[in-house]
Amino acid sequence: MIHKLKTQFIIAKWYGRIYFNWGLKRTLDLCLTIPGIIVLSPLFLYVAYRIKKYDGGPVLYWQKRVGWDVKEFNFPKFRSMVINSDEIRDQILAQNQHGSEGVTFKMKDDPRITPIGKFIRRYSIDELPQLWCVLKGDMSIVGPRPPLPSEVEKYTPEQHMRLMLKPGLTCIWQISGRSEIPFDEQFVLDMQYMRHYSILTDIKIIILTIPAILKGDGAY
Repeated sequence: MIHKLKTQFIIAKWYGRIYFNWGLKRTLDLCLTIPGIIVLSPLFLYVAYRIKKYDGGPVLYWQKRVGWDVKEFNFPKFRSMVINSDEIRDQILAQNQHGSEGVTFKMKDDPRITPIGKFIRRYSIDELPQLWCVLKGDMSIVGPRPPLPSEVEKYTPEQHMRLMLKPGLTCIWQISGRSEIPFDEQFVLDMQYMRHYSILTDIKIIILTIPAILKGDGAY
């Protein structure tokens, strides 16, 4: 009972902050996203060319992801894997570094990753098409990373709290170890972000994301 009341208090307190800061957060998203798409457009074209040249397959890989309030949306990435990657995934589930029964699937030296894919994943270039999702309002620059529907099915009731905020391009655990961090610890960090949310926190995470990406640790 105490735990339930504590959770309800956290939710109420968080909602007060998020509604107060919502306008600022959306303004920050647009101020970064619009010029970002323009400045990065030459990089987009180059990466698209390299992906297409490798195997002639699609440049973008689209998935359904779960966002705020458990609403699904279309989620794009630059394709970093072979065309039949989803079929191969079923064959290598036992090698999941987050555990064979883990919520998320992560694997170093994943055999599905293409040569250009390895590079764009290391520096998170494959995530850049999600700027379109930020522009549309499905995502924010900062927020918990959006899960797959199959991952949400494995959530505990408490873990569903991750879905109370718009998902983001970057988040607190992205600057703290990225894929090296197991899901349970990711959840703790997401809750830490939720409890202490402010627009200044978003700005700090955005700034710290740059050296984290350049360093490339935990990206695979």
